[in-house]
Amino acid sequence: MPGHDERAGQSMTAKQDLSAHVALVTGGSRGIGAAIALALAELGAAVAVNYRERVDDAEAVVARIKSGGGRAMSVAADVSQAAAVTAMVEQVAKTLGPIDILVNNAGIAIPRGVDDLTESDFDRTILVNLKSAFLCTRAVLPSMRARQWGRIVNISSGAARGAGGIGPHYNASKAGMEGLTRGYAARLVKEGITVNAVAPSLIETDMMRGRTDLARIPLGRMGQADEVAQAVAMVLGNSYMTGQTIALSGGMAFI
Repeated sequence: MPGHDERAGQSMTAKQDLSAHVALVTGGSRGIGAAIALALAELGAAVAVNYRERVDDAEAVVARIKSGGGRAMSVAADVSQAAAVTAMVEQVAKTLGPIDILVNNAGIAIPRGVDDLTESDFDRTILVNLKSAFLCTRAVLPSMRARQWGRIVNISSGAARGAGGIGPHYNASKAGMEGLTRGYAARLVKEGITVNAVAPSLIETDMMRGRTDLARIPLGRMGQADEVAQAVAMVLGNSYMTGQTIALSGGMAFI
């Protein structure tokens, strides 16, 4: 076929090799973050597993990676605080190397109705869910620019576009994250750095435990953390995709 490049077909079937890369996964001690950390390690990346309080969970993820022959470390930091983020990135660089894959997964969900949502709830949610992505992105950009290669994936939510069940503060934080994604993507596209978002809805994690509204999901079940990790890996492997949000909703986008 005229213009057909056989290498393109070969690249579609080849397994990704991230062995030359260092990834930081924020909020990586459990749930979606842990699944992403394990998936990236399986593809060969050295992985820094960030946590704020759950040191045992983070160390368990690191142990699993190391038992499979991978390189990993746990790193404590409140990623909503600039000084903590700077120190974390420096620590990872010294131990594993400069970060060129960032997954902004850290987040909180404080269920509140319109009438019981406080200013403190709103501020904390924006700080942890949105400002943290800005702080971490800012901190890793120098090392990505030095290599002229970088991958940033922000973990959003279907709540960025729908009502969701947590509250308007959570909606705002995730919608802001998708705006941040597009803003950075547009400005970094010439520097070899892609920025995308993955937006899962109703994934079976501790945050969603006890939910009984499965009837809302056309597929008839909650999603799994491993399925979110698969989407993240797909985004990392696609150098032509940037500024996009990949929705994982079990078909809820159809209704």
